[in-house]
Amino acid sequence: MHLPEDIAVLIEKYLNGAISAEERLQLDQWYSSLADDEAALPVSSEDEKDINERLQRRIFNTITTLYRNHTRRFFFRGWQLPVIAASVILILVSITVYYYMHSGTLTEVSLAQQVPVPAAAGIVPGGNRALLTLADGSTIVLDSASNGMLSRQGNIKVLKLDNGSLSYTGQGMKKSANNETVFNTISTPRGGQYQVTLSDGTKVWLNAASSISFPVAFTATGRSVSVTGEAYFEVAHDRHRPFKVQINNSEIEVLGTHFNVNAYEDEATVRTTLLEGKIKQTTKDGTLQKILLQGQQSDIRKNGEISVSSNVDTEEAVAWMQGNFQFRSADLRAVLRQVSRWYDVDIEYKGNVDLHFTGQLPRSENASTLFENLALTGEVHFRIEGRKIIVSP
Repeated sequence: MHLPEDIAVLIEKYLNGAISAEERLQLDQWYSSLADDEAALPVSSEDEKDINERLQRRIFNTITTLYRNHTRRFFFRGWQLPVIAASVILILVSITVYYYMHSGTLTEVSLAQQVPVPAAAGIVPGGNRALLTLADGSTIVLDSASNGMLSRQGNIKVLKLDNGSLSYTGQGMKKSANNETVFNTISTPRGGQYQVTLSDGTKVWLNAASSISFPVAFTATGRSVSVTGEAYFEVAHDRHRPFKVQINNSEIEVLGTHFNVNAYEDEATVRTTLLEGKIKQTTKDGTLQKILLQGQQSDIRKNGEISVSSNVDTEEAVAWMQGNFQFRSADLRAVLRQVSRWYDVDIEYKGNVDLHFTGQLPRSENASTLFENLALTGEVHFRIEGRKIIVSP
């Protein structure tokens, strides 16, 4: 389907947040008209499903045209039937949503028809927030600390850079008076994230409610850190000193690679996604071991079982680093666990809501907008009470 030039201009204005109310109405009317000719056809009940599927294909063709023209703005990885969350089309166009219900019927849901989620006063997206704990137990609040040198530990300088990240620079193997390796810890709260460059040049990004404990300077024989929560690593290559990451139920060993590890306690598994290189993952008791290659993902269950998947969507695993929530057939509770950490809110469920979402939402959205987007299915409702989100069918 051809995308009219004037519509493309309106879409660009919408994506840039510069669209007027009159232009928004014009865009809404155009998108609604996609189904007019087929929706008006008298059809038997036997043909209804076929008509619905043709409407979906037509809408999808339009969306993929937009995707090709705006690849820097959003991702779209495929059209999955029969579970098509309203958030998919909302994420890509945010005008009129066509939601394919489990029964196979197609329901039109317009933004204008929705009752807005009550304003979430004080609930804002997360940002660069973290606490640095030095070897002597003293702490530095990194988000409020001035740029420049924050600490000197032996020959190692701890610098806060202009971009807000932390860097350990210098040479030497800092040890305490009793010859023990000196460790620092960086921890992010709910609603926080942070980046640090370790003394060997390895770069680490921490997601919300996460921490990394590491030597100020690595020894001549090895490099080892421990992580809670979620972190992405770009490990500096050093074939003489393997890099090891200790997580709650396993160890990851690498020589030089890029990978993401999700080890939150409230998740069912520890998930490691390998974007580049090769890693060896071993359970804590050493009984199970797996080699991961590029594009593979491992899941370690709490009972120690390991499973490995190939050709996974690595972009989904690291979308948080690009400033997005990205889901692929994710159940609502998994979605809201991410939301809870980033917005520092508590989630309470009243009733069972069985929904799966596929698509992408920016982490910069305010809380009210995000919950309004998720509620467009019409099958889930959110009520905000202070910093608590009440979820009900």
